[in-house]
Amino acid sequence: MRLFTLLFAFFFAAAAGAQQELGPEDLVKKVTADVLDAVKSDKQLQAGDRRKALALAEQKIVPLVDFPHAAQLATGKAWQTATPEQRARIVSEFRSMLVRIYSNAIDVYRGQTMKVLPLRMPPGATDVVVRNQYIRPGQTAVPVEYAMRKSPEGWKIYDISVEGVSLVLTYRSEFETITRASGIDGLIKRLTEKNA
Repeated sequence: MRLFTLLFAFFFAAAAGAQQELGPEDLVKKVTADVLDAVKSDKQLQAGDRRKALALAEQKIVPLVDFPHAAQLATGKAWQTATPEQRARIVSEFRSMLVRIYSNAIDVYRGQTMKVLPLRMPPGATDVVVRNQYIRPGQTAVPVEYAMRKSPEGWKIYDISVEGVSLVLTYRSEFETITRASGIDGLIKRLTEKNA
């Protein structure tokens, strides 16, 4: 799970306005370079300053994630039975959890590079998968896939797979276990406890 969090943090780090004009492949390339530069040049981030990492995550990551769609996919079938208020709480808690995870992971990207593989995107596509490889000298490249969809605000990520393992599906398994035992309110309570 730590690898998922590290990769999310690594992926999202450029100004939101400039990013939304880019296609998914170029967006991945740009934000990767921006994050690497931020980590490389900021001694506080390198030293593990969690407040600064949290601020970076809030500023750079949050605008690029489709939290409602990701939360819906992670919640699975139980999403359909949730009230609008419960859905809003799930999205809010899921967002808080992921932002905390991202901010905790930012400092580990020193020395890593990323290779964005060519994207074959049909004209007019609104849902794509951008494939990458994260490379650290002396280690095997880690394949990563970002599931992205076009929104009115530009391309947004809603899932990530590392070595074939989906973040959304990993959470879905956990969330479905909780909702079967405790219902939607039980899931909200568990997410709130994780964020406390």
